[in-house]
Amino acid sequence: MNSDTKALFAAHALLPDGWRTDVLLEWNDAGTLVAVTPDVRAAPANVAHAAGPVIPGMPNLHSHAFQRAMAGLTEYRANPTDSFWSWRELMYRFASRITPDTLGAIARWLYVEMLKAGYTSVCEFHYVHHAAGGRRHANPAELAQRVVDAASETGIGMTMLPVLYQYSGFDAQPPRDDQRRFINTTGEFLDLLSALRDARPEHGALRYGVAPHSLRAVSETSLRTLIEGLDAMSPGAPVHIHIAEQTAEVEASIAALGARPVQWLLDHFDVSARWCLVHATHVDETETGALAKSGAIAGLCLTTEANLGDGIFPVMDYLDAQGAFGIGSDSHIGVDWRAELRLLEYGQRLVRRQRNVLASQRTAHVADRLFHGALQGGARATGRAVGALEEGARADWIVLDAGHPNLAEQTSATWLSSVVFCEHGETPVCDVIVGGERVVHDRRHRDEARHYADYRKALSQLLANA
Repeated sequence: MNSDTKALFAAHALLPDGWRTDVLLEWNDAGTLVAVTPDVRAAPANVAHAAGPVIPGMPNLHSHAFQRAMAGLTEYRANPTDSFWSWRELMYRFASRITPDTLGAIARWLYVEMLKAGYTSVCEFHYVHHAAGGRRHANPAELAQRVVDAASETGIGMTMLPVLYQYSGFDAQPPRDDQRRFINTTGEFLDLLSALRDARPEHGALRYGVAPHSLRAVSETSLRTLIEGLDAMSPGAPVHIHIAEQTAEVEASIAALGARPVQWLLDHFDVSARWCLVHATHVDETETGALAKSGAIAGLCLTTEANLGDGIFPVMDYLDAQGAFGIGSDSHIGVDWRAELRLLEYGQRLVRRQRNVLASQRTAHVADRLFHGALQGGARATGRAVGALEEGARADWIVLDAGHPNLAEQTSATWLSSVVFCEHGETPVCDVIVGGERVVHDRRHRDEARHYADYRKALSQLLANA
């Protein structure tokens, strides 16, 4: 072992080829794994031992940080046909109260929660850019910068995806007054992205991409200009977009564009592995196969999609077509990758009235198949080298509590099944390491008390006279 590297010895670790024993993990000061060696007969002297089984950290591919503070506040019937669209009205009202300080405090606490759950990186789909009423900050990237700083301060890896939002609907409908905080021209947006990249340059824990909000919020011309501008700064960087989340959106797309949204995007743009199509809930059979073939990631946010009554993505057909997917916590009514995977399977069980629907001939354990799929697709969505314990990847991992009642007396064959499908007691996620740094120890974040106090203060301000 090189004297410039750090190391951890794990009796059990989940490597790309499966569970291995007596694994030595070595990483450098940049937080990159330089060697992963299984079957080590004896750990080198003075090397720390993991407290339990080690698994890769999970990427969270879709987050709106500010919405964490409104979780639980919309669970009442706003009108007789309560839906995503009525929820959006309430969300806009909440967004109008956000300030730079409250956004930073909310994001820091959210990222503490993500880390404690075992998310080690996040794709932040950030669209609140301006002050109330659309007034520009002196620094156009002020609010995005607060979120980037929150990730850095808490220790989570980040792919920051500033959002281009221009219209309130298809056919370039003008923005509503309560959308003014989100709105930029394409030129203004690229200036914002450039300013953000200059102020907070990319490094191992930080990557930039872009997020056209949705096909209803941008034009074909502005979307092309956006991608060209991104490629001038960072060729091949991630592109994420909301799409086909609601049936009303699909119907409006057909009326305005003459095609369903996913099909239109596939027909008009070079949709590839750099793209993440968030939700894509309402896709037909042709779109499902074409999306899988494109190599793009389906960004599935099961707890949010269930909370909003969005619908159920045809995941069985998509996986059968070799489609790639990842998971996100989106509106953060829950922040737990285990719940996302569990609901992905349970939705199919309810629809098909069968069990273990998403197992495959190759992988009989549902949790194993879904965990590995979410790791791989989520890693691609981040545009960063994460999601695997292998040389060249970030030193991101979770240490499970081997003595947890859900894991006790079991073997590695069922560990993931118990982690995902057993909901008893406290989390089995004991320690979390990101970039080689331990940010969660014995289920507590290193700065948990301070970030929670700041979050409480921000909530007090936001909810006063609400």
